[in-house]
Amino acid sequence: MALGNNSIITEFILRGLSADPHIQVLLFVLFLGIYLMTMMGNLMMPLVIKVDSHLHSPMYFFLSHLSFIDFCLSSVTVPKILENLLSQRISISVERCLTQVFFVFATGGTEACLLSVMAYDRYVAICHPLIYRKIMSKQLCGGLVWASWGLGSLDSLINILLAWNLDFCKAHVMPHFSCELPSLFSLSCSDVSQNFAVMICSAILHAFGTLLLIFFSYARIISTILSISSTIGRRKAFSTCSSHLIAVSFFYGSAFLCYLMPTLSSSLEFVFSTQYSVVTPLVNPLVYSLKNKEIKAALKRMLQKGFTVAQIAENRQRMNG
Repeated sequence: MALGNNSIITEFILRGLSADPHIQVLLFVLFLGIYLMTMMGNLMMPLVIKVDSHLHSPMYFFLSHLSFIDFCLSSVTVPKILENLLSQRISISVERCLTQVFFVFATGGTEACLLSVMAYDRYVAICHPLIYRKIMSKQLCGGLVWASWGLGSLDSLINILLAWNLDFCKAHVMPHFSCELPSLFSLSCSDVSQNFAVMICSAILHAFGTLLLIFFSYARIISTILSISSTIGRRKAFSTCSSHLIAVSFFYGSAFLCYLMPTLSSSLEFVFSTQYSVVTPLVNPLVYSLKNKEIKAALKRMLQKGFTVAQIAENRQRMNG
């Protein structure tokens, strides 16, 4: 990436979270705790779903993939934040920065698609319960997951291939604690009008397209729920959607505030960016495990089974001893 004076920018300087060493230690402990809980929650969820036969349904199939996506999204950003909190010079190479942007866009785009797929799954389950299993077949569920990954990765690849050809000027201090595509545009001395147009178009088609599918799915769901005469029936039907609605609100709310409101102050930008890339992957497994009775029951059965196996092994060891 050569400039007019033949100098080459090989790395960006990232904005630190704090210059105070004591605050850096506290932030390191905080982010490490969040990261470990995120990893544990998003690895535990697919495990519980896999080992418990009661959860072998399309809804939980999609939920296990959502947990894997959150695992990936958190692993793309948080380890670099932890590394920076321990370093005196916070920097990242241009190639690594672009790679990070690619995976953030890919996982974020895939999650947006998967959330719309999960909304469609709830629509079929509530509006067409008698043919739910027939419509949501294993082949269709697998195809929808692969399509979500394909669309998210393609959207990210198009934006990154255009960004890879940008030239970067001497002002290579990135006003962010991680690599963000809009921040790259502000550091480039190339014409970024095409890049910006492609990013806006892909954001509109991808984000608003998936959000529109979610909106129409829930419009039909609400209409169906209101037509149910029993209060208990309405409550039961809505309870199957409440966790998904919370996940959608957290993901889209923080993403829109982070990427579509560039005039935010630096402190607000930090809060919403942290919520999007750090907090949301932790919230999803917590919401589904705390609000979903089937997940809680399956987790309880798995722990009881593990405790029983441990007791049997301990008794055998005592008998052999």
